[in-house]
Amino acid sequence: MKNSEAVLMQGNEACVKGALQAGATFYAGYPITPSSEVAEGFAEELPKMGGKFIQMEDEIGSMAAIIGASLAGSKSITATSGPGFSLKQENLGYACMAEVPCVVVNVQRSGPSTGGPTASSQGDVMQAKWGTHGDHPVIALSPYSVRETYDMTIQAFNLAEKFRTPVILLLDEVVGHLRENVNLPKRDEIKIINRKKPNENEEEYFPYQADEDGIPPMANFGEGKPYHVTGLHHDKTGFPNLKPEIVDDLIKRLVDKVEKASDEIIDLEVDIPEDAETVIISYGSVARSAISACKDLSTKGEKIGYIRLKTIWPFPYEQITQYLKCVNNIIVPEMNLGQILGEVEKCVDSNQNVRGVHRVDTHLITPQDIIKSIEREEK
Repeated sequence: MKNSEAVLMQGNEACVKGALQAGATFYAGYPITPSSEVAEGFAEELPKMGGKFIQMEDEIGSMAAIIGASLAGSKSITATSGPGFSLKQENLGYACMAEVPCVVVNVQRSGPSTGGPTASSQGDVMQAKWGTHGDHPVIALSPYSVRETYDMTIQAFNLAEKFRTPVILLLDEVVGHLRENVNLPKRDEIKIINRKKPNENEEEYFPYQADEDGIPPMANFGEGKPYHVTGLHHDKTGFPNLKPEIVDDLIKRLVDKVEKASDEIIDLEVDIPEDAETVIISYGSVARSAISACKDLSTKGEKIGYIRLKTIWPFPYEQITQYLKCVNNIIVPEMNLGQILGEVEKCVDSNQNVRGVHRVDTHLITPQDIIKSIEREEK
């Protein structure tokens, strides 16, 4: 099969192919719908290339396993859905504190609790931001197509390796199970980033001594530079240290290394005409309906544009404020009851009208849902 040929592929399958292209060699997970095809793909493909696939006893163990694999030098990944994402949160926080690069895929489904195992949702947006405790860095990406799932899986690994932190890939059931014809890029067209390594000539290695970019070089276990890893507050050696000034510096550095690079991380798709009166802001599978609605309304003479969030966290507050400064009406369709709506409201003033279009009945928001909402408001 040539790379230039179109391939019929599912979103979850594209995630597996993207991860392998990024250099993933370790997967640990527990089967859970609608993410199960991700585990199935790795179970089939990783052994062929000398990688490791482990079905763990649960989601907690899965997250712990990919942290250990990453410390040993593997690019590691796990995938889950719904309540499985909740179970990963404690160890996700551990990976943030210990600065362990890894990728966590969450194919969102309807909740809470067991909810709807085969039903789509965008209900975990805030859990991706605040699910684990304490202040910590968060990078979360949200693809809206099969090809973009492939690209963003590679991007997730690149960001994890570069910023030495976990990265969350937020799919939803519609994208995960969507099948589309895709043309995959050639290998030499793909940028791959690997973790920054310490200077081999340095006699003393401090695993948490950051460079000017706030990111410490990372030695792999087994490379002759042993160090301590803990979820406790720690100093540059990695050993626990609860002195207030050490703790303060550590937490602020962890957050700043991502937040101060937000312009580099944030990616948006924007199509807003100069005279736009209405803008639709969306992400994930709902963006497909939003863009379709925008095109239909434009043909009817509506002055309307859209913003599609490819990066959910860090949230693009400054960019959205700038794009919306001359817009009267902002529509935020989501398969939840308003998780991103609240963030968009922080970007506008009281004279601008922001409202959501929501569905939590397990069905995708259609273009007609969005069009009816806009037309109803105009009457």
